[in-house]
Amino acid sequence: MALCLGQVFSKARTFRPKRRFEPGTQRFELYKKAQASLKSGLDLRKVVQLPEGENLNDWIAVHVVDFFNRINLIYGTVSEYCTERTCPIMSGGLRYEYRWQDGEDYKKPTKLPALKYMTLLMDWIESLINDEDIFPTRVGVPFPKNFQQVCKKILSRLFRVFVHVYIHHFDSICSMGAEAHINTCYKHYYYFITEFHLIDNSELEPL
Repeated sequence: MALCLGQVFSKARTFRPKRRFEPGTQRFELYKKAQASLKSGLDLRKVVQLPEGENLNDWIAVHVVDFFNRINLIYGTVSEYCTERTCPIMSGGLRYEYRWQDGEDYKKPTKLPALKYMTLLMDWIESLINDEDIFPTRVGVPFPKNFQQVCKKILSRLFRVFVHVYIHHFDSICSMGAEAHINTCYKHYYYFITEFHLIDNSELEPL
C-alpha cells in the first residue's frame, strides 16, 4: 500500500539539512511566489518563466537552492537502498558512468560507489550555495560574473541524481507510491533548465 507523501518525504529521510531563504528578503518573496505558482496547478512551462520585472540571477538562485533541497529529499528516500553492494559505481545504467573529480582530494576522475559520490556532490553544492561570494544574501551585493556558469555546473550535477534514482531505484520509489511526486519534480526541473538554457542537450541524453 502506498505511503502518504508526508511519510515518504519526511525530515528523517532528508539527506542533509535544508538551505533556507531569510524571511523579509527579496529572494524569500520570490521563493514564495514560485511555490505559490507551483501549487496552483498552473502549467509547469509557465511556472518557470521569469516574472515580469524580476532579476534573472535572483530567479535562478531561488530555483537552484530549491532544487538542491528537493533533490536531496528525493535521494534521501532511496539512500538506504543505495549501498556499496547495490550501487558500487555511480552510474545511470550500463551506458553512463559518473566519476568524481574535485581538484583536491580527487585530482583525477575517480570511480566511486554512488552513495559516496552523492555525499561528495551534496557537500560540494552546499559549500557553493552557502558561499556569500557566489550566492550573496545581503541587499545590494551583486552576483559574481560567473554566477550562471556555476549554476549550470550545479544543475548538471543534480541531473545525475535524477538519472541514478530513475534508473537504479525507481522500483523503490514506486513501492513507496512516490513516483508521481518525483515525476513532477523532474518536470519542473526540466522545464526550468530548458527555459533558460542551463544544461547542454547532450547532458540530458540518459533520460
